[in-house]
Amino acid sequence: MTTATTPLTFDLGGDLTVHRLGYGAMQLTGPGVWDQPADRPGALKVVRAAIEAGVDFIDTADSYGPQVSEQIIAEAAFPYPDGLVIGTKAGLTRTGPGVWPVCGRPEYLTQQVELSLRNLKVDRIDLIQLHRIDPQVPLADQLGAFADLKEQGKVRHIGVSEVSVEELKAAREITEIVSVQNLYNLTNRQSQDVLEYAEAEGIAFIPWFPIATGDLAKPDSPVAAVAEELDATPSQVALAWLLQKSPVILPIPGTKSVDHLTENLGAAQLTLSTDEMARLDALA
Repeated sequence: MTTATTPLTFDLGGDLTVHRLGYGAMQLTGPGVWDQPADRPGALKVVRAAIEAGVDFIDTADSYGPQVSEQIIAEAAFPYPDGLVIGTKAGLTRTGPGVWPVCGRPEYLTQQVELSLRNLKVDRIDLIQLHRIDPQVPLADQLGAFADLKEQGKVRHIGVSEVSVEELKAAREITEIVSVQNLYNLTNRQSQDVLEYAEAEGIAFIPWFPIATGDLAKPDSPVAAVAEELDATPSQVALAWLLQKSPVILPIPGTKSVDHLTENLGAAQLTLSTDEMARLDALA
């Protein structure tokens, strides 16, 4: 069972209480995060299963599809149950499968949030994150677009993605930032300094690619020995490590499979000992 030292929930923005193990909806789309999935009914089923299992934080983006992921979430779950928090992102355009040009023009960001409101069938976005900082546009203009929408009541909270500590500090000078979404997992800790800053400031840290699919999920992965000792899977161990690494971490593993979803959510019931945490820490 999870110990009292590992909090099960996090107050996103101070007012949205969510379970710390969420669901990432990028994989609901077709190959290259492009167009419709081959099995749309299956995608709808996974979203519904996540919510039925108690997931109350779903992460998506306007660029997943584009628009497809948001539309599937709405079709699967609207009208949404009380307490469900949906975070989306804007700032990347799509010109084809696997292609992600950056665009931080204020008018574009505003347009995309309006589109997300429509696709998600909501009057206000719980969490809008700047998907990437556009180096061609002043950061104040990019986040200013979100801040204006927040003043209009169309956005509740604002976050950023793939930023350095310096960029996160600069963002906080412009508007309140409640989350940061960076690449982080057992084998890639290049954002360790960002995590430490987020923890010190009470900012949610949402690691994308949390189980490093293809590395940690393999039977012969670096965490396989620990997983075998705990009668768990490598993916569960990788997620449990994240949950115990910091109380501000909100992992968002994504999948198209209900079985994999159930497996991932089992990580919340896994407790790693001090020795096991140390062994996993040493893998970096």
